[in-house]
Amino acid sequence: MEIILKQDVKNLGYKNDIVKVKAGYGRNYLIPRGIAIMADETSRKIHAENMKQRAHKEAKIKAEAEANAEKIKGMVVKVGAKAGENGKIFGSVNAVQIAEALRLLGMDVDRRNITILNEENVKTLGVYSAKARLHKEVLVEFNFEVVSE
Repeated sequence: MEIILKQDVKNLGYKNDIVKVKAGYGRNYLIPRGIAIMADETSRKIHAENMKQRAHKEAKIKAEAEANAEKIKGMVVKVGAKAGENGKIFGSVNAVQIAEALRLLGMDVDRRNITILNEENVKTLGVYSAKARLHKEVLVEFNFEVVSE
């Protein structure tokens, strides 16, 4: 029996996969719980059309992410922080402040997708580098400068 999964199932497959299962497992467990639907001719056509439309949307989102990556790569993002006389920051700069600085520049990047490179903690003024994942396939490395407020 072939079914189309409506959500991820551990050790079976991911959402929108067409998988072959035993008839009892499909009829008595997966289909009644709404985890899957029967893969008959009609549902296969609907599934194919949905995947085609989703691929088009994903391509558009990826192209937008690549355009944003080119913008970010060319600029130095300035992150403001309170600092003492000798250039030491009170506290440290982390991904939250970098995400906020990017948001002010018009780039909406989630803080969890930003990684500061080669530095455990940014505690002094200067230029550092970071990576941002804008899409699951688009990763951009950029520089940010920590300046005194």
